[in-house]
This record gives sequence, structure tokens and C-alpha cells, in this order.
Amino acid sequence: MDSYFSKNIQLLTEYQRYKTRVVNIGGVPMGGNHPIRIQSMTNTPTMDTEATVAQTISLVDAGCDYVRITAPSVKEAHNLAVIKAELLARGYTVPLIADIHFVPRAAEVAARIVEKVRVNPGNYADRKRFEDLSYDHREYQAELDRIRERFTPLVLLCREEGTAMRIGANHGSLSDRILSHYGDTPLGMVESAMEFVRICSDNNFNDLVISMKASNTRIMIQAYRLLVEHMEREGFNYPLHLGVTEAGDGNDARIKSALGIGSLLKDGFGDTIRVSLTEAPEAEVPVAKQLLKYVDVKAQHAIRPIDALKFNLFNYQRRDTHQAGILGGENVPRVISEVTASGKLLDASLKAAGYHFDLISKQWLAGDTGADILYWRDQLPAKNISSDAIHLCDAATWLKSKGTADHYPLFQLTEYLRTSEKHPSMNFVEIEAGSTHVLPGADDIIWIVRSDSRRPLATSRRFIHRLLEQGLEQPVILKYEQPQLSAEQYLLEASSDLGALFNDGLADGVWLSEAPLPPAEANDLAFGILQASRSRMTKTEYIACPSCGRTLFDLEEVTAQIRARTGHLKGLKIGIMGCIVNGPGEMADADFGYVGTGPGKVSLYRGQMVVRPHVPQEQAVDSLIDLIKSEGYWVDP
Repeated sequence: MDSYFSKNIQLLTEYQRYKTRVVNIGGVPMGGNHPIRIQSMTNTPTMDTEATVAQTISLVDAGCDYVRITAPSVKEAHNLAVIKAELLARGYTVPLIADIHFVPRAAEVAARIVEKVRVNPGNYADRKRFEDLSYDHREYQAELDRIRERFTPLVLLCREEGTAMRIGANHGSLSDRILSHYGDTPLGMVESAMEFVRICSDNNFNDLVISMKASNTRIMIQAYRLLVEHMEREGFNYPLHLGVTEAGDGNDARIKSALGIGSLLKDGFGDTIRVSLTEAPEAEVPVAKQLLKYVDVKAQHAIRPIDALKFNLFNYQRRDTHQAGILGGENVPRVISEVTASGKLLDASLKAAGYHFDLISKQWLAGDTGADILYWRDQLPAKNISSDAIHLCDAATWLKSKGTADHYPLFQLTEYLRTSEKHPSMNFVEIEAGSTHVLPGADDIIWIVRSDSRRPLATSRRFIHRLLEQGLEQPVILKYEQPQLSAEQYLLEASSDLGALFNDGLADGVWLSEAPLPPAEANDLAFGILQASRSRMTKTEYIACPSCGRTLFDLEEVTAQIRARTGHLKGLKIGIMGCIVNGPGEMADADFGYVGTGPGKVSLYRGQMVVRPHVPQEQAVDSLIDLIKSEGYWVDP
């Protein structure tokens, strides 16, 4: 059977929304041609009715279409009725979603009260003990029969009550059975959900929404693509809930969320979204609104369709390019920053580009997030800069210093074609992504791909696909120019447009030009996009859950404490989880974990194994630092 994407390849260059069935959730329908819905989750204890009602109202007033509330036990599930009655008394009819983990009985109670229940197939009928299991065909079928028996009562109840359901597979909470059979893969996530989808379908229950959440955006995007493939193959078209789980806080979390959610939205996928931030829930809603605002632009541009897909949508594979200096080949993606050559402005622009002045060598040296390539426009580079830096000048200026090591020209394509004065090994050639000009195949070219449209993801992807079609292995640097945007919108759009291309292994560098941000923030954003796409790790990554009613400590405060102590540990991944539901599973590929396991108690993890259980919370951050040191990962700031 043909792949959905091979039959609908135009979605990679022309916006078209994936048509799903309509699911009615408390009078607010989702899917089909209905608007993409926004939701969030309360972080108050569910038994605190007043606080949960107040926060639900705050979320609705901020723009949420649905509100999710945790029901970790039957007691909390019953209290959803009290919360709902109080909301109705205050004139709020927002559909409520019960978040269920581990306790089927709680799901069955909630299904009689709220408009939708969310179940996680990784822990609804299975348990996670990190065991490597082995099954023959008969044994595996027996496990599927056991799940069917456990899950069917909820399916029948939801069908009877008219209650919708979200089947939410999470990368970090796949069961031991799934992990043993499919591995820690997007395919495992998809199959974990599809087992439950098939049970629903067999019982003629179709009020389903499906999600594939991960903190790793590459895995998340691949999982949603695979899900669509599998649904189409089996005749399903359920609405999709998009979210990057455990994204953390601050700009890093916004970059990661925009990368995962935004890139899928632009390819037409998604019927409801939740931006998960380790901040007040209300802070999630403006970010979600901004992401949807960009999708609503839907600017029409004549982009030549792709005839046959030349890269893999389901498994990461870096595009083959020849190496040119520090670019292409096996090199990590590089960052270009614009600087000025005069006086105090030079000092300020170099600092903004991630450099510091070393008093011993009397040189400007790059830190972990120092731009690899400095663009000097029509000026010659300063001389007291580290020899590791690459200097880029306009072609006419470069001619004045021709022969100087580490100085390279920037041509427009027409300039490059007509001049005989070229660098012998590396010429940066700027081209508009939609250009129809014949592409020269010279190995000395490094493309600077600029998109003048409001759909830079589609136009840039089309250009790179053109290189693939012609067998050209020249490196590509993405030049992003959208100066008309606000700073907030620029951060989100650049993250989704550029991050999607890095997640598919299609680009070799990034240049944020004329950004409506202070230069230092633009440089941080460039490195942040590479980090969020797991293309280049230059700082600590925090996999922190958004707080909810299960949380056993102040997540925002603790995350800030851990960040203050560990923010210099380049490339280290630290999970910060409020409860045992989210940890250790949801930390997935974290190196170390800090997980609430009881009132005032925290367990510390190395990978997914507890190594220091039930540490008093007041000692836990110090103990985490000591653990990192004992494992040899510590460096002094």
C-alpha cells in the first residue's frame, strides 16, 4: 500500500490541513474543519475545589477551549463532579478532561462526570519496571487479550455516556512490553496507542483523540508522522492532540514547543494543542495562540510541488554533504552572526555573538555559544579574534583581503556566476529559496538560502529537495529574515520553521538576519534551535514537567534552583519531575533525574534507575550536585 505521505507529498510545499473526523467534546467539537483548539491543565490539588475552580476559570478567560484536571485516584475523580457543579454555578461550561494514570477505576468514575478522559496506554493496563521481556507469538497475544479485558469496560462506559477519550502515548512511559518488543522508538509509541485504538474501534467507539508526546522533538515529530501512516493504513482518521511534553521553562521551553508543535501545524497536522511549560498554566495560552496565529496566515505562494520524496520522514538521517572547512560532512550545524568592525560597537557585537576578551592572549575568544562564522558586511575583519573563527565579507570587500586565511566571500548567485575571482575552496552564495535559476554544481559553493515568503519552511525545504533531486551535496545555511514580526512571534516562528528542517537533517547552519531581537538574544535563539532539535548541544537541557495537582514540590522554584547550580554543564540532560507518574518514565533520555516521590521526599535518578531514594527535599538539590560530581559529569563554572 502506498504511504500516506507519498500520496499526499504536496503537503510538504502547500499548506493543507489533514482531514480528521469530528469528535464532539461537551459541545465544543474538534477535528474536521473546526478551529484548532487550545487547552491547558490545572496545577492545583484536585481536592482543593476552590483553587481548581479559580484556576480553571483563569484558563478559560485566557483562551482555553478545554481544561484538563488530574484524577490520580477515585477520590479525586469523584471530586470532579463538585468542581464541575461549581463551574456551572459561576456560568462556565468549559469541557473538562480527566487525566488518568494507573487507576482504571478512577477513569470509570470520571467518565460519568466529565466530557473527556485521557488515558496513557503505557500505564493504564501495564506497569513499568524497566524489565527486558521476551514473548513468543502466543504469549504476546495473551498480553493483548489481557489489555483488552482491562480496557474494554472504560470504552463501553464512554460510549454509553457520550464521553470522549484521548489515548495519549508518551515516549517516556512506554511499557516494558512495548519497549522489549519495539524498542524505545517512535514505532513503539505508535503501536502502544494503536493497540488501544483497535479495541475502541472493535467496540464501535470512535470519539477518540490521539497524541504522541515526547520531550525530544525529533522523536515527537516522527511519531506523529508514523501515527498518521498507521491510521490511514487501518482506515482511521482521529483528531490529533499536539504537545511537546516536559519542555521546561523560559525561552528554551518556548523554542522546543514551537519546534515540535509549530512544524507539525505547518504541515497540516493537529486539531488541538497544549504548550507544556514549567510555569503558571496561564502562561501557556499566549504561546499557543501565537503558534495558531501563524497557521492562520496560510499565505498562498506558488511553490513547485515535490515529485518524489528524497529524504526520510520517519528516521533521522543527515543529508549527505561534502565537507567544506567547518561546514558540511560530519560537522555539527554552524551559526553565523553579524558584527561590526568599529570601536565600542565591535566590542558589543562580539559579546552579543558569544565572544569574550581574554586578557592573557589579548584576543576575542568564543564561548560554547560563540558564533562560528562572523559576517562583516562591507568591512574587513578585526585582527584580534580567535583563529578558530571564520570571517565572511561581501565579495567586493573580500577581494581587498584575498589570500588572507579564514576570510571568505559572500556572493549573490549572479555575482558568483559572472566573476572569475573566487575563493579556491569555499564561496558562500546567497540565493532566494524560490529561485528558478539553474543551480551550479561546483563543490566550492556553500548555499545561503534566504526565503522572502511568509512560508519559509516550505520554500526552504523545496530548495533543499531540489539539491537532493539533482544529487548536489553542497552544504546549506538557512538565512532567516522576518523583521516585520514582534520579538515573541519571531522566536516562535523561527523555531518552528528552522527547527523542522534541522530535525529532518536537511541543513548545515543557521543565520538569523535582521532579527527583531537584541543581537545577543538572536545568537542565543540560533543555538537554542539547534539544541531543541538535538542537532548541536551547547548547554544544559532541562526536561521539566509542567506542574499539576499531583506535584509534590514547587516545580518553578526547584527548577530555578537546579538551573542556577547546573546551567554551565554543557550537553547534560537533567529531568525535574513533580511526581512518580512523570518520573522516571517521562524523563526518557535524561542523564540525571530529580523526582518527587512523597511529601517532602525526592528520589534522585541516574538515567532511569533510582540511586538515591527518598532524599529530604531540603537536601535534594545539594545531593543532586553531589551525584553529578560522583559520576564524573561535573566541571566548575
